[in-house]
Formats: sequence, structure tokens, C-alpha cells
Amino acid sequence: MNVRPTVAEVQTLLGETPFCVEFKYRVLSLGDGEATLAVPYQPRHQRPGGILSGQVYMCAADVSLWLAIITKTGIDNVTAVTAEMTTAFLGSAREEEIICSATVLKFGKRLVYGTSACRGLDGRLLTHHTMTYARQG
Repeated sequence: MNVRPTVAEVQTLLGETPFCVEFKYRVLSLGDGEATLAVPYQPRHQRPGGILSGQVYMCAADVSLWLAIITKTGIDNVTAVTAEMTTAFLGSAREEEIICSATVLKFGKRLVYGTSACRGLDGRLLTHHTMTYARQG
């Protein structure tokens, strides 16, 4: 039986995972198949014109669903990888922190399907993502 990880354990995992470190994510909450991250504003992630680069939203969506999956598998089983992602850019952030929340919709033996959404601190929907993850091993 897998034990759902704590926010502190997942925050440590992010701090030890090279592709996550540069974004300085903060884990805000975890639930059964759910995870929410704060993504601090960093000037280096700004596009010309002052808006946040799309890669920041996509990476946050990907990581938030990965963490949502970990709430179901346990922190010792982090081998699920992205198989497909579809992103809709619906708004833009300028020099502000964003929040990204993910939910596992279907948790299968080999595939996991879920959604993620990034919002401004005022609740504006900025992006919507659908993803399929492949469970390894």
C-alpha cells in the first residue's frame, strides 16, 4: 500500500529534481490525485513584451500532474512520464506569480489521464492542459 506523501516530502523531491529546480516551485496543496503549485515570477522567464513564456506554464502543468500522480503511487514510485500534452493558452501573466493545479481523471495500470490549469493570483484562467502519462515499470 502506498502512503500519500506530505507537502514537505514533495517539496524536498522538487528541490532534488534537476528539471524542477530552476522554477522554484512551491507546493501549496496535495490531495488524492490532486496537486497545486505556486510558480514564482522570475524575469528570466519573460518574453519580449513582458509576458510570461509559454514554457513556464507547460512545465508547471507537467510537474503538477506528475505530483498528482505521486499522491496515488507514493513518493517512492516517481517513474511516470509524459506521453502527450495539449495546451490551450487563454491569457497571459505579466511580472506575477501563477498558480497551477492538476487533477488525475483516470488512473490506469499503464496510462494516467489528467488535466491542469494555470491561473493568475486573481483567479484568471491563463492556460488549460490535458495530459496523458505513461506509467513505467
